[in-house]
Amino acid sequence: MRYIVSAGGTGGHIYPALSIIDKIKEEDKDAEILYIGTTDRMEKDIVPNMQIEYEGIKMNGLSKNPKMMFNFVKNTLLGTAKCKKIMKKFKPDIVIGVGGYITVPVVLAARSLKVKVLLHEQNSIPGKSNLILSKYADSVCVSMESSRKYFKNKNVVLTGNPRGEEIQKFKKGNKKDYDLSLSKKLVLITMGSLGASTINKKIVDLLDEFKNKPYEVLLVTGKDNYDEIAKTKLPKNVKIVPYIEKMGEVLKFTDLIITRAGATIISEITSLGIPSILIPSPYVANNHQEINANDLGETGASVVIKETDFDGTYLFNEIDKILSDKEYYKKMMNAAKKMGITDSNTRIYKEIERLLNDEKLNKHNR
Repeated sequence: MRYIVSAGGTGGHIYPALSIIDKIKEEDKDAEILYIGTTDRMEKDIVPNMQIEYEGIKMNGLSKNPKMMFNFVKNTLLGTAKCKKIMKKFKPDIVIGVGGYITVPVVLAARSLKVKVLLHEQNSIPGKSNLILSKYADSVCVSMESSRKYFKNKNVVLTGNPRGEEIQKFKKGNKKDYDLSLSKKLVLITMGSLGASTINKKIVDLLDEFKNKPYEVLLVTGKDNYDEIAKTKLPKNVKIVPYIEKMGEVLKFTDLIITRAGATIISEITSLGIPSILIPSPYVANNHQEINANDLGETGASVVIKETDFDGTYLFNEIDKILSDKEYYKKMMNAAKKMGITDSNTRIYKEIERLLNDEKLNKHNR
């Protein structure tokens, strides 16, 4: 079978797309895969480096700015025409859109050529591209049950985020690699890239308060902030790193995580059943992180703190309560596990198979 996969702009779209590609290759040994991305965003470097065939299309996002909006319309028309040429040559059996504005011309081209279309949405509130394109899709896969109401399609399937299955494959890391105690509980603090410096500064101001706590803290500072924070005198039970390459290995020995509420990290911590304190980023489209976080907060899997309400005393009280109250911790862990989906890629591939089988049947009946 021939598959076109498209996603772009951020890792939150690109890495689930790559995970789906890995699953396709695992299930279909003869699969031919083409990735269509932008000419100027991170996927243009990441995807070709993974030896995946790549086509770049010039595209920009929606904007209230008249000039940007004009460019969006122009690039959509030009991009759709180019995608149609690509598809006529490649002859895909299915097109899979995993988010980002690059998927607009790709899906429009697929629809005009009557190629089956599957979309995947990672967040609670769907992105603009997926909302626009959903009426052209044969199937929409959602990561959270709360997303279902935004789509009017008959075929909306709860699959979870591919990262939820991917994270299960990681082995448990070694605490000693991070100079951590084997006997103490671990609080992992990682804020991602968007708006990280705002919370990082507040966390750094609180680091000295951790010194008498019975647990340890591993703070992921981000590469840009590491050198400055490294100059700070740290308590013995606080360790810092600029970046964790194999986050899955660290999550496997994490007792509590303090983090943003991006789709990827939420799929990981619910898949593993890790209690969390979520501080959603207010710097994202549609405030989707707050909605993501509230989904976990309402089930008891997480404590949610708005960035504007961030308070050191409240944070420490919540950490202490979660780690010291075994029953409370167990309830949070079970609530997270209940939300987690550990076979997301499998569910997505089954939906791909269903669409491909429908297409085979249609061709047979023509």
